[in-house]
Amino acid sequence: MALFTLQDISVAYNKQNILKDFNLEIEKGKLVSLLGPSGCGKTTTLRLIAGFLQANSGKFLFKDKDYTKVPVNKRNFGFVFQNYALFPHLSIFDNIAFGLRLRKAAKSDIEKRVMNVLEIVDLKGFEKRFPKELSGGQKQRVAIARALVIEPDILLFDEPLSNLDANLRVNMRVEIRRIQQELGITTVYVSHDQEECFSISDQVAIMNKGVIEQLDEPTMIYKYPKTKFVADFIGFKNFIEFDERKDNGNQIELSKSGHSFIIDKNEQIINHSGKTGAIRPDNLIITEKGQLVMNPANSVFGRVKISTYLGRSFQYVVETPIGDFTVNKEMIEPYHAGQEVILEIPKDQMVLVD
Repeated sequence: MALFTLQDISVAYNKQNILKDFNLEIEKGKLVSLLGPSGCGKTTTLRLIAGFLQANSGKFLFKDKDYTKVPVNKRNFGFVFQNYALFPHLSIFDNIAFGLRLRKAAKSDIEKRVMNVLEIVDLKGFEKRFPKELSGGQKQRVAIARALVIEPDILLFDEPLSNLDANLRVNMRVEIRRIQQELGITTVYVSHDQEECFSISDQVAIMNKGVIEQLDEPTMIYKYPKTKFVADFIGFKNFIEFDERKDNGNQIELSKSGHSFIIDKNEQIINHSGKTGAIRPDNLIITEKGQLVMNPANSVFGRVKISTYLGRSFQYVVETPIGDFTVNKEMIEPYHAGQEVILEIPKDQMVLVD
């Protein structure tokens, strides 16, 4: 059962729709990430849940109660900001205790709860320091502790790791997941970083222009994107608009410009009637023309247009009679521009998208 629900929410700024008939349900104890490009509406959704802004229409239900007009100070939700938002003149203890003092909690209760949450975020012994004396990762943990100490019903994160360096981001996302699972707190997490969201979430909502294109477990989104937008966003850079489709038992024959390809039906394709195929650059097989091909029936001749060195591998843009393809391959001696090659599409690596 959903802990909270956004029903037919619409939000507009200067007559421009940010969210349109938006719907989202989140179950108690889950960590759900909102992922998408800038301007897709993910931060607007988070601020709406927090109570920082009001919808033009629709409802926000929390524990089956209408929270649509409940002001932010009446919602027991914790919010972790992108820029930490710590008070520089207050000690770490006083920064964390700030929300409890606003709620007029007893002094003994404040002491107990602040020290407890400092232990949860692994900052015990830092209570007398000031924000300027902490690293970026430590400041972020203080911000998390301040959100946790009020014992919130929901924890909200607005791109909390964007100001940290790459190594620290990896460490902090592990910490965030540990804390969330340890406390079992329902969490909504906003980020534009795919790896970050996939690594910590129970579910990910891929957003585009104010709507959710797919809400699912990270592994399902990664393997079986439902739409062309989702597929492109998570790395399926090759798309083929086939002309014909024939279903033959456990396989599908797809044709374009006189070239036919056989693909296996899987749990995603079996209920999909579309004719748009998608495949990742890493899953295409590229070989030099004249060499042995594993599956000639699923192959097409091409010519290398662009060769790019990626570090571990080379990336090629290959021109073929059915369109250009991007393909990655680890190799010592790269193919050169103008070289004739063969591209093979493994029959178990293509998905169909809307």
